[in-house]
Amino acid sequence: MLTWSTIMLFSLAALGLLLIPGPSVVYIVTHSAVQGKRAGLASVLGIELAGLMHAIAAALGLSALLLSSALAFSVVKYLGAMYLIYLGVRTLLNRQKPQQVVVVVPKSFSRLFLQGFLVDLLNPKTALFFYAFLPQFVDPAKGSIAGQMLLLGILFELVGICTDSLYALFGSVVGRFLTRSASFQRIQRFITGSVYIALGVFTAVIGSEKK
Repeated sequence: MLTWSTIMLFSLAALGLLLIPGPSVVYIVTHSAVQGKRAGLASVLGIELAGLMHAIAAALGLSALLLSSALAFSVVKYLGAMYLIYLGVRTLLNRQKPQQVVVVVPKSFSRLFLQGFLVDLLNPKTALFFYAFLPQFVDPAKGSIAGQMLLLGILFELVGICTDSLYALFGSVVGRFLTRSASFQRIQRFITGSVYIALGVFTAVIGSEKK
């Protein structure tokens, strides 16, 4: 199975990505700012459950392919690294106008949970992210590929619950800051893009050194 060093490296990479506010965080803090912390936490649970479904799908879908040959495993890892670099470059070049505060109609907690679940479950970008991200930390020599990817997916969602819950708890303050601060959005774009690029380059280099 996975070594502790791999788990620690993956956890740090996941934490770095999840701490940076993205669309899911904006969704969470918007509802938290309007309806309170419980609404934000309901959104968190829906989003993280959908993320777990994506992780399970990636583990089951890729495991058979990766077990077929060493070449297939290498191709998937390098394509994943390239996709992460692409996400980083696109983020750096994407100059969006500052977001405005969105008026949100109050909803029940169960509806917020279901909406968060469906929004993330039906997002193809989330699926692509897991297909690109998880294989970077898998080592076929350490045992079941599906088991490793599933463990990594669960770990990613556990870290996600912690970070997103913090945003939900402080949503009333963070929400206004995220949606109104143009300078923060510029910094956020730079940090997000840099993390994606660094992760893609790092995993590509590590992959080549193992051969």
